[in-house]
Amino acid sequence: MPKFTVFFKDKAIDSKIFDDGVIHIGSDDTNDLTVDSLAVAPAHAVVNIKDNAALIKQLNNDFPLIINETKTNEAFLQNNDVINIGKHSIVFSETESINNFPAKNLIDSDVANLNNKLDDRDANSEATLQMMNGPHIGRILTLKKTMTRIGNKNSGVVIITRRKEGYFIAALDNQQHQKVNAEPLGDKAILLHNNDIIAVDNTQMQFFIA
Repeated sequence: MPKFTVFFKDKAIDSKIFDDGVIHIGSDDTNDLTVDSLAVAPAHAVVNIKDNAALIKQLNNDFPLIINETKTNEAFLQNNDVINIGKHSIVFSETESINNFPAKNLIDSDVANLNNKLDDRDANSEATLQMMNGPHIGRILTLKKTMTRIGNKNSGVVIITRRKEGYFIAALDNQQHQKVNAEPLGDKAILLHNNDIIAVDNTQMQFFIA
């Protein structure tokens, strides 16, 4: 399982372990990994983890993606690679299990317990998408997973992620063709609200949450 550890001036300030899926990195607090710095874009980078491979991509041309002090648009992360962002750095490492954490975890145990309670609460809420046009009009899709990928390379792809704050949507490509309530997603991760209209190319869906 991949682990990301955030350092500020060589001092570890945060550490998180993720399952396979999409991880958003940026200064906005809606990201999966938040770095509070003016050198970090609100949506700075996205990491797609699949089949033991971690592909990181730059999301904002005004904020460079620097891996091991080398600028790049995208790269496959290797164990102990360093993402350089201003005075912050993020170290990517691989671990088999969350149980491998030392007894003195970087995350306070009280905070971890609170997060677990929030996860249990959020697990009881159910979100759905209802198709509004096309051959599957009226069909209802239940968002059961933490991350749901919608679309394809030709029409564009969006990711809907369930977090503690709610369900967030972000575009992976063709960002101007992916919209919420007729507004292009761009490089933002947007919190979805009940009855929001999502458009992926020519397909429209309505978001509902119980």
